[in-house]
Amino acid sequence: TLLTFFNLLLTVYISFVIMRRDVEQLPTIIAQPPRSLVALPFEDSFTLMCEAKGNPIPVFWWTKDGQDFNPYRESSLIKYNNSGSFVIPNTKDLAKYQGRYRCYASNKLGTAISEEADFTVPSAPKFPKEKIEPIVVNEGDSVVLECNPPKGIPPFQLYWMTIGLQHIEQNERVSMGLNGNLYFSNTVQKDSRRDYCCFASFPRIRTIVQKNAVPVVVIPLNSSSHANDRGETDIVQWKPNFLVPSGDHSQTYLVKDEELELECISEGLPTPTIEWTKVGEKLPKRTNIKNYGKLLTISKVKEEDSGKYACKAKNSFGEAVHHFHVAVEEPPHWVKEPTRSQVVTIGSDVRIECRAGGRPQPVLTWRKNGQPFHNLPSTQGSGNTISLHRAQPNDTAVYQCEASNRHGSLLATANIMVMSELFPGAAVLGKQFSFSQNGSLQIHTSAMEDIGKYVCFVTNSEGTSTINPTRITTPPQDLKIKRGSTAELVCQAEYDQSLSRELEILWQKDGREIYFNYTDDSGQRSFINVPDSSVQLTLSDQRDRSVRLQWVSPRDHNSPITEYIIEYEESHWEPGTWRVLLRVSGNQNSAPLSLYGHIDYQFRITAVNSIGTGPPSKPSERYKTPPAAPDRNPENVEIKGHLPHQMDITWEPLMPIEHNGPGLEYQLSYRQLGVEQSWSEQIMKRHSFVVKDTPTFVPYEVKIQARNQHGWAPEPRVLIGYSGEDLPLLAPEHVSADILNSTAVRVSWSPVPPSRLRGRLGGYSVHWWRTLSLLTSKEVPAEKKLLTLSGNRSLAVVPELKPFTEYRLTVSVFNGRGSGPSSRPLTFRTPQGVPGKPPILRATNPQGDSITLVWAPPLEANGILTGYRLHYQIINNTMNVDGLYTVNIDGPDTTQWVLHDLTKDSQYKFSLSACTLAGCGPAVSEDGGTALVSHMKAVYGSMSSRSWIVGIMCALALLTLAVLIACFVTRNHAGKYAGTVQLIVEVILGAQGVQITVPFIGEVSDCDNDEKPLRSSLYSLERYVKGDSSSLDSSVEEGCRFNEDGSFIGEYTSHKQRASIVYLLSEVSFAVAVGSHRVDVMTEQF
Repeated sequence: TLLTFFNLLLTVYISFVIMRRDVEQLPTIIAQPPRSLVALPFEDSFTLMCEAKGNPIPVFWWTKDGQDFNPYRESSLIKYNNSGSFVIPNTKDLAKYQGRYRCYASNKLGTAISEEADFTVPSAPKFPKEKIEPIVVNEGDSVVLECNPPKGIPPFQLYWMTIGLQHIEQNERVSMGLNGNLYFSNTVQKDSRRDYCCFASFPRIRTIVQKNAVPVVVIPLNSSSHANDRGETDIVQWKPNFLVPSGDHSQTYLVKDEELELECISEGLPTPTIEWTKVGEKLPKRTNIKNYGKLLTISKVKEEDSGKYACKAKNSFGEAVHHFHVAVEEPPHWVKEPTRSQVVTIGSDVRIECRAGGRPQPVLTWRKNGQPFHNLPSTQGSGNTISLHRAQPNDTAVYQCEASNRHGSLLATANIMVMSELFPGAAVLGKQFSFSQNGSLQIHTSAMEDIGKYVCFVTNSEGTSTINPTRITTPPQDLKIKRGSTAELVCQAEYDQSLSRELEILWQKDGREIYFNYTDDSGQRSFINVPDSSVQLTLSDQRDRSVRLQWVSPRDHNSPITEYIIEYEESHWEPGTWRVLLRVSGNQNSAPLSLYGHIDYQFRITAVNSIGTGPPSKPSERYKTPPAAPDRNPENVEIKGHLPHQMDITWEPLMPIEHNGPGLEYQLSYRQLGVEQSWSEQIMKRHSFVVKDTPTFVPYEVKIQARNQHGWAPEPRVLIGYSGEDLPLLAPEHVSADILNSTAVRVSWSPVPPSRLRGRLGGYSVHWWRTLSLLTSKEVPAEKKLLTLSGNRSLAVVPELKPFTEYRLTVSVFNGRGSGPSSRPLTFRTPQGVPGKPPILRATNPQGDSITLVWAPPLEANGILTGYRLHYQIINNTMNVDGLYTVNIDGPDTTQWVLHDLTKDSQYKFSLSACTLAGCGPAVSEDGGTALVSHMKAVYGSMSSRSWIVGIMCALALLTLAVLIACFVTRNHAGKYAGTVQLIVEVILGAQGVQITVPFIGEVSDCDNDEKPLRSSLYSLERYVKGDSSSLDSSVEEGCRFNEDGSFIGEYTSHKQRASIVYLLSEVSFAVAVGSHRVDVMTEQF
């Protein structure tokens, strides 16, 4: 296509320009100045970089705040030849150079411009000297202490402390806002003090400033008023109002990936609590609530975090709501950046397209050679596009497109060169491909991957014009060859001989261009490879601490150089080791280098292209810088107290190359803050020191300065650290417990004064343990549990307590050294709770209209049982249910219940829960029914139809009966049991009535000795025709309870009539043969 054709010519032209220095070239900025440059006071100088390429060599000029600025007219600035860069030394006149700079690079073809650079010279931040009158408020009123920090280089930090450098305690009632103001939601008498001080710290310029102290006087209420345990009065109480922000709504704009901060601080009494929500949605998972609930933050915001957020302040007298409308926006970014370079012929139409995205949508500004243009001849614009119709040589220029919104700007350039003819070059690669002078393509050592369709193209700058247009006369032919042989594809063309130097033959394989070895008449070959090594390294502009390195660009082997790596080697500290000093663009052939003092340097350069990194150049001549004082002081200073009465100070030493001269030492200075006027000083070569015999945990001022034989480093910044900690001396006082429910208690205490902490407050520890079960009145082995609270806390909720239990509790404070003494043990008792679920419920002895329910008491009574609550209802096969019936069962010792007047042949669901004075607990469920008779008839009818099975079962039953009788006789003679307990199960089969007596063989304990459990034993069966309750063992007394393996079994009751005695035994199934019938007797286990 035509577009592909022009892109190809453009690539060829750029390659040709690199090889031919006499071809004119538009200027292009290749090194931009920094967008923001801050003149920090400890830096020696500040560089505004601007480098450009072009032919003729560009001329540089600058603007400052929109006005022309000529660095060469400023004698104090450092300039370089053939460069637009200049250096601003850090002198007393530095402030006059503050401003907004832009660099211009021009030659006769056009002008390129750089991005704008802000150079800021910060002044020393200071609070104004003012006399601050005392702020007088009534107790309970809100008050705001304004900080109004001075302007300085961000980031900065704000603190509120006393003159003695004790931090003002902050909590739900008192807190500092993002603007630095200190807010009191309401005031109490202890807020009266005369030394509220705001401190502002500016780390980048190593400065801390202090505002004059703000006195606050709180007028107490009448003597009848009193304060609660949180320091709040309860006389004049009022609903919340927001101190920050103002109004009901506010708008917040921020950039994607920034941190969202929404703040709500309210006044009111009682102290309001703050709740955060996102209207219509859940808060994002990255949400953090800080500053006692008053600050909502979301890290790395995304577009979906936009929306409406609400904070609600409420207390017992009302509430207030503020809505934040949050919009997550983006700085400009390129959707389609204009083609950086276009080379066209006269009369062509040129289209420059520039599209940018962002929120809000960026505004595009077009410039030509750095100047805004409107309605230029032969130019049409449609916002995103500039069109040049029938381009002429005077349209050759640098066109700039700038996209900007409130979050930033982007600058892109398009170099448009309008020429009468084009000069293509050649690109070649590929070991298996070569072609001869006539354009024929040869494939050496062919392989399977060489199979494909080959197309030959012939082009020149005249295309298909009437002057002997270029055309292919002998196209390549289809070939079939053996693997490993040589294939030759012939491509010959006719062209105008006057354009023979411009002829280029291109080959494609399967639509992709082939880069190949090119063999001319001299037999020379060129190929794509890593660049050669640079040559002719020279040093110029030699200064004490800088030098300019220049070089001649090496051969790039048809892959443009993208980067130069400048390395250095020095002969003193690490001789023979090369380290990277600087990386510069591949379009440069010189670079200024900043150097350390007292170093014998030599340099080398390595070129990089898309293929890889070339070999390094030969080293330059050596250049030794003169010695000087150190440029900086040690960093990463750590001040810690590992042991009481000492302070450990460590720092990161200077690298050897940073010494700048012989005899490097460190001077450590320290003094106790606010106590000592003079500094204690130590000179040393190591990078650690231990200050001994210090008071316990007191603040010290510390500074470390480097020096060598040629002077001192700049004045160091003063750091504040603390000496070693010791264990706290005091236990928390006024410990109290408020019972919340049967499993939780709220504990409060008075915090330990800072003077008794002897260290940095770590937090508080709450220990508690059980001492007595109020249900059994038995002591419980002490098993302590721990709750750790970080920070300055005076309230905690102790969870997971056992109901109806006596506990003891202590509170202690801890710091970095360890825990202090525990408070006096506090005894409290938890109230009764609802019982646990009964472990088992069984529906037994189903009759026509009644059923017996048997259960065990709950394992966790959690109080004194008062009885049970029973629910039951009819269910059928479709799981539909009937009405729900409730039975309240009085008596904690009841463990069975007979339900009468039930529906015959029906299935029921039973639910049973245990109850105390606190209520009824969870229920255990069981299904049962009154349909047992019909079920047994069905079983009997089915079994009687299978006579052969009945015969086998009878034989097995008789054999089992004989074995059991033998065992029974044996154990009876041995005296192993005292009596026989009979289980009577009455089963009616048709019209016959058959009763089966199952004697239980084993030892039956006396009623007076209920500690011995029944032992498991075998069963003996005998036919029982008729009998009454007298057949039971006479030694079993009325009301006697039986235990098997320590579990409840059942009870006997005396009755003159026939009685069914229920036992819950191990789950065993007995098959008893009765004539031609089979009867299953099931015994169940609790």
